[in-house]
Amino acid sequence: MWLKLFFLLLYFLVLFVLARFFEAIVWYETGVFATQLVDPVALSFKKLRTILECRGICYAGLPEKKDVRELVQKSGDLMEGELYSALREEEATESTSSTNFSGEMHFYEQVEDTKDGIWLVQVIAKDKDPLLCKDQWHKMVKKVSQFGIRTGAFNCSNDSRYCSKRGWLKSTLIMSIPQTNTSKGKVMLKEYSGRKIEVEQIFKWINAHVASRIKTIRNTDQLMEEWNKSDRYLVKMYLFANLDQPPAFYSVLSVKFTGRVEFIFVDVQNWNNDSRVKEIGVHQFPAYVVKTPEGIYKYGNTTGEFISHHAMDVFLRSLQPEVNDLFVLSLVLVNLMAWMDLFITQGATIKRFVVLISTLGTYNSLLIMSWLPIIGFLQLPYLESFYEYSLKFLRYANTTTLASWVRADWTFYSSHPALFLSTYLGHGLLIDYFEKKRRRNNNDDEINVNNLEWLSSLWDWYTSYLFHPIASFQHYPHTLDWEEDPDLLLERLAFPDLWLHPLIPTDYIKNLSTWRFKSVTGHFEDEISESCHETDSDSENESSDVMCNKSRMSDNEEAGTNLMPAERKVPTNEEMNASERNSGNIPQSTPRLHGITSITDDDEPDWSTWPNNMLHCSECVVCLENFRNGCLIMGLPCGHVFHQQCIVVWLAGGRHCCPVCRWASYKKKHNFVR
Repeated sequence: MWLKLFFLLLYFLVLFVLARFFEAIVWYETGVFATQLVDPVALSFKKLRTILECRGICYAGLPEKKDVRELVQKSGDLMEGELYSALREEEATESTSSTNFSGEMHFYEQVEDTKDGIWLVQVIAKDKDPLLCKDQWHKMVKKVSQFGIRTGAFNCSNDSRYCSKRGWLKSTLIMSIPQTNTSKGKVMLKEYSGRKIEVEQIFKWINAHVASRIKTIRNTDQLMEEWNKSDRYLVKMYLFANLDQPPAFYSVLSVKFTGRVEFIFVDVQNWNNDSRVKEIGVHQFPAYVVKTPEGIYKYGNTTGEFISHHAMDVFLRSLQPEVNDLFVLSLVLVNLMAWMDLFITQGATIKRFVVLISTLGTYNSLLIMSWLPIIGFLQLPYLESFYEYSLKFLRYANTTTLASWVRADWTFYSSHPALFLSTYLGHGLLIDYFEKKRRRNNNDDEINVNNLEWLSSLWDWYTSYLFHPIASFQHYPHTLDWEEDPDLLLERLAFPDLWLHPLIPTDYIKNLSTWRFKSVTGHFEDEISESCHETDSDSENESSDVMCNKSRMSDNEEAGTNLMPAERKVPTNEEMNASERNSGNIPQSTPRLHGITSITDDDEPDWSTWPNNMLHCSECVVCLENFRNGCLIMGLPCGHVFHQQCIVVWLAGGRHCCPVCRWASYKKKHNFVR
């Protein structure tokens, strides 16, 4: 997880550097930055009209370019970035979707139950034509959608009873807007009653109703009273402008941030004395000022702070977020981090996608499970101070220059999704390349596995754990004998060759009891030879090489010392297969080592070095040879003892039971009393 988080942070750093690189290219080619102001005098009439449409200011009845230019200047400073975004949105040809309501319940769920949004619905009376034709409705939808206003059409032919109940006997336009200034309040439906059926007139009617919800101040005394008043709103947005009503983007945002941010419009058209306004830090008009408990912040002076709906929406979301905003942000980050598994995982292609699906499911489940208690804790009255301090920290952090760069990059990449996806894919391919190179240097054979081999291994794993018990989950019988264990009795009566062989982990072999065989009169030689005797057969050479590596001891090692589990080594597949090929699956001899002497009839084994639960014996039933003084021996949970090499090869070959009594080698048994 930490590796994926590191790669995700590295990707965000790459995006930040790439955005600065694009800004440098634009500056080199054009000589301007995105934050550079544009003189409206140098713009054409078409561009000026595009700016007014993006800001939501009606310009009907202003045929002269001079009047339109003054209207742009009165609504706010124009930056190069805002001009580029406005022209790009105008050239966009994708159609905006509009909802078609199927009946009363659909209309109620989407429109009347929406507490923090605006809807514009065209009601089509039964057997009558709509109020706006298809082209006019398409223009209307495109015009209002850029401000976050959702649109839909309700055909009374689908539910004539509901239309009669509402009194919609003729085709009309309905606007849904919250009735109060409280969050999640009731909504009211407004019906268009104008005579002119034109797009501009309808938009003017919408803006007038939305702007009526904003508190308007028209003199300095009222301004100072409102400025010094302390109420439940921690964040207040002031617009000082020489306009009759605020722009549509400003009015619509007041609806979206109901209960979080208070929007105030200050009309300065008839003001003669600006001295009192300068006392609060406003020296020129128009001005967008954010007042918080921490101080005053002037919007529009840093990177990405354009006079538009989308830019101000991103700014206010970062300044005063709600829980849903934080949840969506965490959801995006978690899924971006989970998709890194597609490039980190090496091997078969199917394996990559299986791991990806598993990671996506795990991460999203953990995210949802983590958010549930967080939401519950935030509702406790004892955590109100913690919530307030968290918002204070966010306000401090999001009014810095670095935060403005991050918001500008977010706006840029969200408007260019193809660039975002391509950079993410390129970053992932680089991760895949370096990860594959690292594993090749480590001689990891996993990267060479194809899809068929991986699916085969996956099926073997699935069937093994589906039809057979997992060794690590077995409960060890401590008080029952093997004759009284029903599981063991069934294993003895069954035909194991007719079933799939279970894939039992061999880790338990390292924990089996292992010690040196010692006789009472025997002793170890001072030094163990560094080479082993060569035998006549090839099979004995291979087994002897393995045993030789395991039997070397240091010069100061004492006789009869038990070996720690970390010193034992389970033979590899190559060693095991070589031994099984030459000995018929059961090793027939134990290699003889220098310094290990044979035990005679007069020698008596030193039973004091044996664990208490082991049966006394002097012969290995696997190779049918006597234990030699100083050789490694291993005991199973059932109590039977064998040469360590013989029994390890036996167990590693998949026969997880005692060669004598067939007791499972991974199950503990009660202690024997001698």
